Amino acid sequence: MSGTAVREKGRLRSVLGWLAIAAAVIAFGLIIGALTFGAPDPRGALDPENAGDSGSLALAELVRDQGVEITIARSRADAAGAITDDSTLVMADPFALSDEAVETLIEPSHRTVVLSSSSRMLRLLDLGENAAPPVAATLGAGCDLPELANVGTVQPDRFFSPAEGVKGCFADDGAAGLLVADRDGTRTAMIEASSLLSNEHLAENGNAALGLALLGQTDHVVWYVPSFGDTDVEAQSPDTLASLTPPWVTPAIILLLLAGVMAGIARGQRFGPLVTETLPVTVRASETMHGRARLTAKAGDAAHAAEALRDGAIRRLAARLGLTARSTSVEVADAASDRLRIPRGSLHQLLAGPLPTGDAELVETARRLAELETAVDAAGHVERNQP
Repeated sequence: MSGTAVREKGRLRSVLGWLAIAAAVIAFGLIIGALTFGAPDPRGALDPENAGDSGSLALAELVRDQGVEITIARSRADAAGAITDDSTLVMADPFALSDEAVETLIEPSHRTVVLSSSSRMLRLLDLGENAAPPVAATLGAGCDLPELANVGTVQPDRFFSPAEGVKGCFADDGAAGLLVADRDGTRTAMIEASSLLSNEHLAENGNAALGLALLGQTDHVVWYVPSFGDTDVEAQSPDTLASLTPPWVTPAIILLLLAGVMAGIARGQRFGPLVTETLPVTVRASETMHGRARLTAKAGDAAHAAEALRDGAIRRLAARLGLTARSTSVEVADAASDRLRIPRGSLHQLLAGPLPTGDAELVETARRLAELETAVDAAGHVERNQP
């Protein structure tokens, strides 16, 4: 291969390398652009700087066209610093604020408009309660507020039952879409305007006129935009068993568990294979019998001794009479009386009657049991020897 061919091959590799780098840069730029332009708008509903369908930029511009200055505040401190005697405080439901923070925010304002409702705000501002919507879809103002005279009809999204002393506008059957309270020189209005005054629906019915009527009565509007970043509510974790006990309890429990495991391992460990071990002595049954007899004699327990004698005699008689080992004393007595052809009453008394209480009765019972066993044995031999 000549030197020219080698140089041409090297230049081709260089060009391909730069093309690959350029393609990677373009792909990376496209990905970043897609992520940037595809990200959702961080501004929420009824935000005066949100140009999306749920925002209120159109209403804010419409109010500015009427000569009203709008100050957008995204913190309570900025809102409080911007409020003057000739200001209207406008805000959506301040969901991130505590009751105390809401009252502090509203206190310096002589005119407040709440653009989205909640049960908490109804209670906090003492405006009324939630109510079922009426049959009519669109409603006129129907109240004596002059600024609402030329609004026309609107279709409220939520209805309320006004509290005492609170005016209800756009009402039907006692359910009102707008609440207005005039108390001690201040005015507070509440409406669910998330749809009515949004960019998407502002041009419908009398929505735009309603927005101007609510926000255009003063020369200055302070539009507070609530957010979680401006909250004064501190997160509180629920009480747990660990938080309610002293710090040393958990290590102590762990130590006890480890000690129990180690004790179990130590107790269960074998030190070699199991082996059998012969007993050092062998005790004969006769010696055990004589020992128990001496203990019984020493205790003077005639009844216990007689019971032992009777039990042994019943077992032996049952075997000789062809009965089972579980036969009762009455059954053995009946079988013995049949074998010996004697009345059953005497044998019932001997084998199932009361036990003796003295030594003399014990000796007599032992003698009669021995005679009974001898007689049954002899009768059995006679029956076997008969042709």
